[in-house]
Amino acid sequence: MTNSRARVLVVLGVVGILTFGTITAISFAQGRFSSGLTRTISSCGPNRPQGTIVHITLSDRGGGMMGAGNLIMVGLGASPDSVPSGLVTFIATNVGALNHEFLILPAPRDGVGTRAVGTDGKIDESSSLAEASASCGQGPGQGISPGTSSWVSLHLAPGQYELLCDLAWHYANGMFTPFSVR
Repeated sequence: MTNSRARVLVVLGVVGILTFGTITAISFAQGRFSSGLTRTISSCGPNRPQGTIVHITLSDRGGGMMGAGNLIMVGLGASPDSVPSGLVTFIATNVGALNHEFLILPAPRDGVGTRAVGTDGKIDESSSLAEASASCGQGPGQGISPGTSSWVSLHLAPGQYELLCDLAWHYANGMFTPFSVR
């Protein structure tokens, strides 16, 4: 075998190994292998949550680069999705691979999911009632890292609310859900 042919084979082998390793790492990060592997979720949370407890699940499945017109698969679920008025503690857990945040706003008149999204991919948060976005901490922060939780407690009056993530393009791609207080 000639030296140039051997070099080509070595380069092709290295490229193949790097490609396989990259695909494998991305697939593990996005939870695509179903061989019993699960994402480790930190046990961080409030020591003594007060009032009615609502568990928020923040999720994603990747899906390309974020930006206008580029769909990312994100989701936000609340359990339960309706509670009595009074003190409510929301515990938001990020089970995805991307950072997320959690905000509570009065529902818009036109319905949940209708807020205007700016060129920066975000909504106007000025009517936010509360935020949980500190990894393993309460209240606002720099985002909830994958595998961690954040929480916030507040008094809610009867009415309709919108729960959402407002990191760039997350709301625009469907990361919101209705919430009812009776």
